[in-house]
Amino acid sequence: MTTLYKTTKTATAIIIALGILSGCAASPQDKASNEESSKLTTDSQSANETSNKNVNNKKPDKEEHPAAGTETNNGTENAGSNKDTPTSDNKEAAVKKLYRINKVYRFEPISKETSNKVVLLTFDDGPKEDKMISGLLDTLDKHKAKAIFFVNGYRVKKHPELLKKIADRGQTIGNHSWDHIDLKKETAAVVQKQVDDVQTLVKETIGTAPLFFRPPFGSGGDTVKEIVKKDGMLFMTWSNGSLDWDKSTKNKPDLVIKNVLDQLHPGANILMHELPWTVEALDTLLTKLEQKGYGFIDPATIDVEPSQPKSAK
Repeated sequence: MTTLYKTTKTATAIIIALGILSGCAASPQDKASNEESSKLTTDSQSANETSNKNVNNKKPDKEEHPAAGTETNNGTENAGSNKDTPTSDNKEAAVKKLYRINKVYRFEPISKETSNKVVLLTFDDGPKEDKMISGLLDTLDKHKAKAIFFVNGYRVKKHPELLKKIADRGQTIGNHSWDHIDLKKETAAVVQKQVDDVQTLVKETIGTAPLFFRPPFGSGGDTVKEIVKKDGMLFMTWSNGSLDWDKSTKNKPDLVIKNVLDQLHPGANILMHELPWTVEALDTLLTKLEQKGYGFIDPATIDVEPSQPKSAK
């Protein structure tokens, strides 16, 4: 009896143990399902971490687009570039000619539709000093005015940076001979060298040669005019003298202004110089001219063709 009881108890324990094990054991399908569920949970966590990382590292919207004028990935420039800007060789050709010079060096409109109430501003004998050049340029910019700066070669050689500044600020360079001598008293060979050396130096410095020539002291003559014409330049003196060079106006900007206004006429070709009192007078002078209804000729609108050689294109 005792043996049977022990055997039955042992068998029962085994049965109970097997039942427990069968309830805990997972089928192959259940095991695969559990593994897949675990993998999805891990992938979801990884995706969340990646998403959070991308949000934290996102650049501001303004940095996502190329700035105007910058190069894009395909090597082309964005819509802020100036690809249609004329080069230095064709800028003059791109500007419509509005004025021509007459025999007494005044400017007249080519068309009846163009106003004759204008003046040409010119400054001789530079470039000398940055302070004076900057003062003239700043005032011209303030009044949106253009001018011709008639330069001497020896001064350009000494201050090429000032010539570049004048050109870079949108003003026009003219030829005023190399040494500022009376060319009317010189031989043709000397005149040729005085003119050509300036043409060469200016072109080497800013990339273009002058199209306008003014002889020192206004003293030219047929020989000078012919040489200038062959070089493709427009010869001129002036029709309105400020007398800023004269000792009577030294340190007297008000007198410089008065001299110009007393001689004022349509198409006036105004002679001034790079001098401290002229720099001081310029703002008031231009203001008074504007008040009288005058505008300022852009040298680029002056027709120089009549003075160019017939073979010129």
